[in-house]
Amino acid sequence: MFLLDGPYVSDFLLDTLERRRFPVIDTEYARAAAGGRTLAFVPPGEAARRLRNDDGRLYTPSENSIGWIARHLAETPLPEKIALFKNKAEFRRRIRPLYPDFFFREVDVPTLLALRPGELPLPCVVKPATGFFSLGVYPVADADDFARMQRRLRSDLQAAENLYPREVLDARTFLVEEHIPGPEYAIDAWYDAAGEPVVLGILEHLFASERDVSDRIYTTSAEIVRRNLEPFTALLGRIGRLTEVRNFPAHVEIRRRADGALVPVEVNPVRFGGWCTTPDLGRHAWGLNLYECYMDGVRPDWGALTERAGDAACSLVVLDNSTGVPGREIAGFDYDALLGRFSRPLELRRTDFGRYPLFGFLFVETTPQTRGELERILRDDLTRYLLPPPAPRE
Repeated sequence: MFLLDGPYVSDFLLDTLERRRFPVIDTEYARAAAGGRTLAFVPPGEAARRLRNDDGRLYTPSENSIGWIARHLAETPLPEKIALFKNKAEFRRRIRPLYPDFFFREVDVPTLLALRPGELPLPCVVKPATGFFSLGVYPVADADDFARMQRRLRSDLQAAENLYPREVLDARTFLVEEHIPGPEYAIDAWYDAAGEPVVLGILEHLFASERDVSDRIYTTSAEIVRRNLEPFTALLGRIGRLTEVRNFPAHVEIRRRADGALVPVEVNPVRFGGWCTTPDLGRHAWGLNLYECYMDGVRPDWGALTERAGDAACSLVVLDNSTGVPGREIAGFDYDALLGRFSRPLELRRTDFGRYPLFGFLFVETTPQTRGELERILRDDLTRYLLPPPAPRE
C-alpha cells in the first residue's frame, strides 16, 4: 500500500501505481497528485484496517506522512519503528552493541548554544536529532568552526522549520557525534517478513571537500555495487536484528573508515531516497522499478545486472541552491544551459525554487572519459545559471 504526500511525487511512481493498481490511501494530497490518472484509492479507515491485519507493507515517498501513520496505525509496530530511526540519538543507543566506543550526545538548543568547544571531542558533527536532506548539519573541525556553528544555528533552523513538519525536522533537540571519516554511501533496501535485508541500490555520495555536507551528487555503477553489496548487506542484517523490522523499506546512509569498518550515519524509514530520487535512479541505472521490487518481494539479480552495465555510471545531481541568493529573489534558472554541460543527460525534474532551497534534480549517465562532468558540477555554486545573471560584485 502507498501513502502519498508532499512535497513531490514523481510521474514514474504515479504511472507505476496506475499500471499495477497498487492500493493508494485516499487523501486530499493523493487525489491532487494523481491528476488524470486512475489510481486504486482505498479509504483511510479501510487502509488502516488492512495494514493492521495484513503484513503491513507500506511505502511513502515522503516523511511528511509520518503524522498520518502515527494517528492511524498506532496499534501496529510501525510508528514505534519509525520513531526509532527518525530520532538519531535513539538509533545510536539501539545500535550501541555494534559500536560501543562511538561518541554521541543529545542536547537541546539552549545547551548547545551555551557549550564551549573544550566540552566536546573535535572533530564532530552537529545535526538535528530528527532531520532530513542535510538540513541543519554542521561539521565542526575546531574551535572557530564551533563558534560559527552557534552563530548560524538560529537563522538556519528557523528557515528549515518553515519547510517541513516537526515529525520530519525537529530542531528542539540536537545530536553531537564524533566525525566519521571516509567515503559515504546511500543504500535503498527493504526488510522481508523474516527481517532479512534486500538491497535494491547502492550509491556513492560524492563530496567536494572534507567540509562539504551537501547532497549534490549520488552515483552508482557496476563497480560500486560489486565492491559493496556483500559487506553492506551484512551490516543491514546486523542493524535489522537489533531493530527487529519486518516488511520495511529504508534509505540507509553509511561511511567506510580507513580500516574498512562500516558505520551507519542514519536510517530513513518507510521510504527510499526522498523526493523520489534514488528509487527512480534505479530505473535509469539498472532498469529496476524499486517500488515494484518492494511490493512484489523481488530480489535483484545483481550478478546479471552488473554484468550488463559495463563501465558507465548513473548519477543523481541535486541542484541545491548554493548561489547565496534567496530563491524568492531569483527570477529564473537557465536549465538549458545546465543540460548543455552534460554529454548524456537522462531526465531533468524542475522544482519550485522560490519555495524550496533547490532548483531541481538531474539524472545523468557518464563514462570514465566524461566523469569530469560530475567533478565540475560538484564544485559549481550554480550562480552562472541564474536569470537574469546577477550583477558583478564590487
